[in-house]
Amino acid sequence: MHVQEWLETIPAIAVYVLVGVVIGLESLGIPLPGEIVLVSSALLASQHGDINPYVLGACATAGAIIGDSIGYAIGRKGGRPLLAWLGKKFPKHFSEANIGLAERSFQKWGMWAVFFGRFIALLRIFAGPLAGVLHMPYWKFLIANVFGGILWAGGTTAVIYSVGIVAEAWLKRFSWLGLVLAVLIGVASMLIIKNRAKKAAAERAEASEPAPVAVAD
Repeated sequence: MHVQEWLETIPAIAVYVLVGVVIGLESLGIPLPGEIVLVSSALLASQHGDINPYVLGACATAGAIIGDSIGYAIGRKGGRPLLAWLGKKFPKHFSEANIGLAERSFQKWGMWAVFFGRFIALLRIFAGPLAGVLHMPYWKFLIANVFGGILWAGGTTAVIYSVGIVAEAWLKRFSWLGLVLAVLIGVASMLIIKNRAKKAAAERAEASEPAPVAVAD
């Protein structure tokens, strides 16, 4: 069953809860399709008056901010052993190469990595736990988390809802294109991150190779 078709079968309150929970769990560090669920729900809100876009955006934003905050607390308490455990549970997402790239991003950009990471599928999963592991000051994390969550979750809801209202008749027949676009964006961002992670891993491997020892004559 199509995601949006399934959402049409459940009450509006259940849609709000589902969006908040899925995005919250994704932000906490569990790989889930938060963006797809949000896009589908926003499209559904544009076509059915039962779902309030403001409530939907608020639930998505709350899920993003709370999930990231919990992920931060878990990461700060669990430390690097937590990343090792996540690597065993989710090897594709929490591989050493991906963690290395995310860590370098945090060290270079600091709180901006949390803010802009919200818009990249893979970094959205890393942001909270890794910020905690790296002991980023909580006030910096909170500012980036709140503004990033509002702009990403609220902005995505507003944009998709507006597009749905403007092109409602067209989207009723071809609403799956919105999901395809979201999936393509997510896959593209993950491929970019994966490619950069491989390069980062190769650079680290080269840097860790011992320098040749000169042999005296």
